[in-house]
Amino acid sequence: MTNPASPRLPLRHFGLRPLSPRDDQDAHRAATPLELLFDLVSVIAIASAAAGLHHAIASGHVGEGVVSFLASFFAIWWAWMNFTWYASAYDNDDSLHRLLTMVMMAGSLIMAAGIHRFFESTRIDMIVMGFVVMRIAMVLFWLRAAYHDSDRRKTAYRYAGGIALVQVFWVGLMLAQPMPPTFLFSLYALGAMLELSVPVYAESHVTTPWHRHHLIERYGLLNLIVLGETLLAAAMALQHADVGHLDLDLLSVAGSALVIVFSLWWAYFSKEEHIAQKRLSLALVWGYGHLVTYMAGAAVGAGIAAMVDVLTGESGTSYRIALYAISVPVSLYLMGLWFVRDRLVLSHAGRHILLGVSVLILVATLFMPLWGIALTLAIGVGARNIQACGAKTGGEGHAV
Repeated sequence: MTNPASPRLPLRHFGLRPLSPRDDQDAHRAATPLELLFDLVSVIAIASAAAGLHHAIASGHVGEGVVSFLASFFAIWWAWMNFTWYASAYDNDDSLHRLLTMVMMAGSLIMAAGIHRFFESTRIDMIVMGFVVMRIAMVLFWLRAAYHDSDRRKTAYRYAGGIALVQVFWVGLMLAQPMPPTFLFSLYALGAMLELSVPVYAESHVTTPWHRHHLIERYGLLNLIVLGETLLAAAMALQHADVGHLDLDLLSVAGSALVIVFSLWWAYFSKEEHIAQKRLSLALVWGYGHLVTYMAGAAVGAGIAAMVDVLTGESGTSYRIALYAISVPVSLYLMGLWFVRDRLVLSHAGRHILLGVSVLILVATLFMPLWGIALTLAIGVGARNIQACGAKTGGEGHAV
């Protein structure tokens, strides 16, 4: 038996603190420096995926490149999203939380290192290894939450058990390689569906105390990261331009890219609130639906870079294909934003402006060059914001 009088070092001597659920009504909740550092690692992985898509478009392998981009981006986004929602509910910023976050960052770097190989040969081993490392860290996060939060213990165990079981599937998929690409991507889609089902199952018992304003900020920060890919592509266009002999086409690409990214930023960061109600069904629509917006935002930058390659003679694809590589992601970005916010928040005709603009951009691609598409986007977003300033939000059934 332990001697009751024997001295014990308090947990604080190891940098540990009790893990209490966060206050979901905290008025001053903001992203932590550790979360921002975690985002910085995610930038590397997202940039690798965008670069892979760019090179696939430039080499004329658009179909294969899009599928590989979707698969790799899902893994990056899903690991980021799971950590973000957990940290919104349970981040106590002690030593153990920081160390487990570092493990997740290591997994993200492994994924980023394997993305180029995945695009080249569909070898998924490094992406799976990095993803599994990140998910094992999430299992430990949730087991810790289960130990400390008795009110949501069953929810936390559901998360831990569900995540662990799906990792068995991913490891099996990795060990079963090589296999035909069609079979591989079909099984990958199945694994993605299993991953998406875990929060639905876990949160159906008792929801975790996620913080609405904190999540809005975190999602907005990741949106800035993916839009940064387009700004990088604009800088590439200017790098190719000769100062002594200005290339108007490259200058047009750079200017159009700036207008596009600014318009997409303006469309997203308008004054309408996201997730106005803490309802699980609406939170899932908002949280999951952002995948389309994020993927499209990163893909716009890849399209711009492919357009630069076309204009400089470094690409095997056509101008029209490069133009669609820009306009289609822009359209999908607006459709995604309409799906997760505008159709649920705005009322009357303003609810559908972004959807209409997204369709108009696809039609305009048949008749307009890049600068014309950028102008169409800017006018549409401007009209939407003017209308939204005076529009009333929808009722309880329409708020997200």
